[in-house]
Amino acid sequence: AFSLQNVMIAVGVGTGVGVNALLSKSLGEKNQERANTTAENGIFLALCSYVIFFVIGLTCMKPYFYAQTSDPDIALQGIRYLRVCSVFSLGLFLQTMGEKLLAATGRTNLSMTSQLIGAVVNIVLDPIFIFGYCGEALSGTTGAAVATVIGQFCGAGAAIFFNLKKNPDIQISFRGFRPSGEAIRRIYVVGLPSIAMQCVGSVMTFFMNQILMAFSATAVAVFGVYFKLQSFVFMPIFGLNNGMVPIISYNYGARDPRRVKKTIKLAVTYAECIMLIGFCVFQFAPGLLLNLFAASDAMLAIGIPALRIICPHFLLAGIGIVLSSVFQALGNGVYSLIISVCRQLVVLIPMAWLLSRTGNVNMVWWAFLIAEVVSTTLSLVFMARINKNIIAPMQNA
Repeated sequence: AFSLQNVMIAVGVGTGVGVNALLSKSLGEKNQERANTTAENGIFLALCSYVIFFVIGLTCMKPYFYAQTSDPDIALQGIRYLRVCSVFSLGLFLQTMGEKLLAATGRTNLSMTSQLIGAVVNIVLDPIFIFGYCGEALSGTTGAAVATVIGQFCGAGAAIFFNLKKNPDIQISFRGFRPSGEAIRRIYVVGLPSIAMQCVGSVMTFFMNQILMAFSATAVAVFGVYFKLQSFVFMPIFGLNNGMVPIISYNYGARDPRRVKKTIKLAVTYAECIMLIGFCVFQFAPGLLLNLFAASDAMLAIGIPALRIICPHFLLAGIGIVLSSVFQALGNGVYSLIISVCRQLVVLIPMAWLLSRTGNVNMVWWAFLIAEVVSTTLSLVFMARINKNIIAPMQNA
């Protein structure tokens, strides 16, 4: 179910990123009417996204699961789970959009609160539904799905309440509303690359698993464990970016290049500090990290050198991740997409496959560092172009 769920999240978050950047820029320009139009069209797009996945949930679940497994029990449970998540995904899209509207106006504490409400409700309801306390029909994977969508609707309700009652920077009214083609185009100029970037991650994971499976199932398990562990290093930087984007977009709209450049420098500095801590932990305590997952001797034999070989790319990734969000904040999301595709598909997968031809699984892990060198170089080239074409003209003016 993960791949299709990841696409749903990508569509919701990517659209929200586009709304976030355009809304913050409009507020910086003191253009209240366009800010309101952006918010209203963002909610309209969230509803459109829901309709698409509602139809997919009713029509595509069986072929989707049977394309991945011939086990009828796995397919049946997966179909039940994902059908509920898709047909009732309205909460997911409204929650995501509501959180981005709050973040765009600097109210990230309210955005976090709405997300926590959804997550806590989900966690509390999971055992109640999964273990059949609400009846056999809502037990097992179906119960897990029901708990998920109830949590999403609770988070959406909180986000909508906060926007209507505690967010005076935007006034949402659908009286006489008509979709704005121009607003939607501007939202997706930034949003579509963000959607594509998140989907690229699923594609990369699929192909890396295929490459590593040629060595052993343990190598695939090590890759899965690495992905879980690295999220603790990368997530704080994604949170940092969520705070950075509206600040840069606002000051871009207000034509204040000094604050734009200062924000970029601070974000890169903080990101590199976080990455340095992550590098040290992965480099000097890989066995301790793997033992959190009750690693076998075989997993330790593959995992310890894997984590040590992969982690140097953290030091470069901090720069690339921040600059990708800078490009989105300044309305150049295509640059972010190019960097993401080059890192994960154009360089990482081919290099991993070529290095796997050596017959040594440890060589495969070097593909991460090679891909990061290429993507960081691209990021710096694009940043120089952004500085020349967008930031410097503001400073001169």
